[in-house]
Amino acid sequence: MDKKCFKAAFFDMDGIVVDSMPYHFISWFEALRPYDVRVSQLLVFEMEGAKWDEVIGLAFKHAGKPSLPQETIDEIRQKRSEIFKNCLRTFVFTGIPEFVKALKSQGVLVGLVTGSSLKEAQNLLPKAFYSLFDTIVAGDMVEKAKPDPEPYLTAAKNLNIATKDCVVVENAPYGIKAAKAAGMFCCAVATSLSKDYLSQADEKFDTHEDLYKYFK
Repeated sequence: MDKKCFKAAFFDMDGIVVDSMPYHFISWFEALRPYDVRVSQLLVFEMEGAKWDEVIGLAFKHAGKPSLPQETIDEIRQKRSEIFKNCLRTFVFTGIPEFVKALKSQGVLVGLVTGSSLKEAQNLLPKAFYSLFDTIVAGDMVEKAKPDPEPYLTAAKNLNIATKDCVVVENAPYGIKAAKAAGMFCCAVATSLSKDYLSQADEKFDTHEDLYKYFK
């Protein structure tokens, strides 16, 4: 893909727009600990973008625990949300707002595609930055989460842009798989996982600064 010819750019939120992945790990670890389930940081980072029920199910499976009734799953999800809200300190990655504005000034449409809920996205992002996105697709707005392509296909459909004309910026395997399954060019930044875990991306970068340089 000619990086100068894309018409839309879609950004994952956690780990790309905001430096929130450490807080996601803390919230999952503390929410699952009362059930004698010790979730690893690697599992949380690898499953970024997945539905929360799937994360809980896999964490219990890895711990050798039986499957849970939906009522218990809902309790864990609620506790995880409370912990995340209480411990979170929002840090927008340096240069991301300026990068998004630069793309828009060039006529590129921009979207936010996240596995987090819409409410969480609204709470995480400064209002001025949130309003820059031409479309937002959150985890509770789709039937299937990443690694299914539905979130990215939905974003392209919302903007009436062909998938071949879209570029995605991700930081996790599930998001990369979703982007590629949607037929989109994918750039990955190693913010939470090393490049070894991002092998399916078309372009891989160590830092956001490397990403910005690539698109200049």
